[in-house]
Amino acid sequence: MSKFVASTLMHLVISPRLLALKRKFHERRRARKQSTHLATAYLRINDPHSYLLLQVMAPLAKRYPLQYDFRTVLSLQPAMYPAPELWEKNAFVDGLDLAGLYDLEFPSRPPISSQQRDAELTAQLLHWELQPGYLDKALALFTAYWNDDSAALEQLTNPGVTQHLECYQQHRLANENLLKNQGHYLSGMLHYGGEWYWGLSRLEYLERRLNELGLSQDAKPPSVEFNRGHVNFCKHLDKNKVIKNTDSADSPLEMYLSIRSPYSYIGLVRARQLAEHYQLPLVLKPVLPMVMRRMQVPRTKGFYILQDVQREAINYGIPFGNIADPLGRGVERCYALYDYAKSEGKGTEFMESYARGVWAEGIHSETDEGLKILVERVGLNWSKAQELVKNDSWRLWAQDNLAEMYSQDLWGVPSFKYADRVWFGQDRLEPIETLIAEKRA
Repeated sequence: MSKFVASTLMHLVISPRLLALKRKFHERRRARKQSTHLATAYLRINDPHSYLLLQVMAPLAKRYPLQYDFRTVLSLQPAMYPAPELWEKNAFVDGLDLAGLYDLEFPSRPPISSQQRDAELTAQLLHWELQPGYLDKALALFTAYWNDDSAALEQLTNPGVTQHLECYQQHRLANENLLKNQGHYLSGMLHYGGEWYWGLSRLEYLERRLNELGLSQDAKPPSVEFNRGHVNFCKHLDKNKVIKNTDSADSPLEMYLSIRSPYSYIGLVRARQLAEHYQLPLVLKPVLPMVMRRMQVPRTKGFYILQDVQREAINYGIPFGNIADPLGRGVERCYALYDYAKSEGKGTEFMESYARGVWAEGIHSETDEGLKILVERVGLNWSKAQELVKNDSWRLWAQDNLAEMYSQDLWGVPSFKYADRVWFGQDRLEPIETLIAEKRA
């Protein structure tokens, strides 16, 4: 398949118009069958996002006529997690930030656990799936687990269940296969009407969808409660206070990114906005895409990412969707010119122009025609760029950036560092801004 055909298909698949048509289809089918508004919830006992999601599911069901189909899972799909230990470590820190943002319960340190204990508690959750009251029972069990309350766990579990794990193995595998077959890999997920909503981070999209269906039982107008991660973006301090308290010795905002990562594109735009607002240096540290590092990116994961980035981009007002995948030569040409762009004081501007070109404007950067547009529109010299585009010295710093990223216990892009803290994900600029504001206050 040619890159042009692939780009056209991606543009169609993630288009807002197609999404609107899919939603109409799902709603008409649900109404015709007189079905309830059912959301499938995939939960994992040792997943912080599952614990946080559980805490808000009952209040959510009071605001909307939602019913839940609970599916307990435990095993992760290996191909989807290139560094599972680092993922889990980051998930806990992520849980701390989200719990603080939404005033939810969360421990200050990870629980003491083991594969055996997790398997036993998963069996108990599976047992409850086929009984009424799963939500309340599961929340109690998750709370006891995350708070290391052994006495409560003993009281909540049935030895007849927890001592017979093999009897629940097929049940668990059925849930995990359903998650995979429906097109996902994360726990802490809600699946409603053909779309995925990851924990608290994407719950606002479900709220908006249900509001559009007129299902809100709130006072008018219907509210959106799970948008705190961005609603006050660049608003923690007013401009006068930002300028007054700017310290020339303040830490830079560092960003590890890949030009082939659509999340990096969204994160770059927002990180640049944040750095400009707080007058911070923004230091970009590009790395090679996973595929060019001979790692796997399963098609299911890539497809979900594009759909998720589309709604994130719309939410942030960032153009996205007319894609010209830069994998291979496009990435190489971008990185070959990055040092030149930096030497002209245009490193961030060039990288953002390049990312916008390949992710929003359909500019094929592997061609001279496309690359010339990306170079010249930020004020760089095309003749000079042509001399440098085959230089491969960038491979040294790209791998050095990768090793440095790993040394921060980070494994993927985009990732950020500010002061002595690190974060993974373009949607984690809220805790970064909070820390910046605290240092400036």
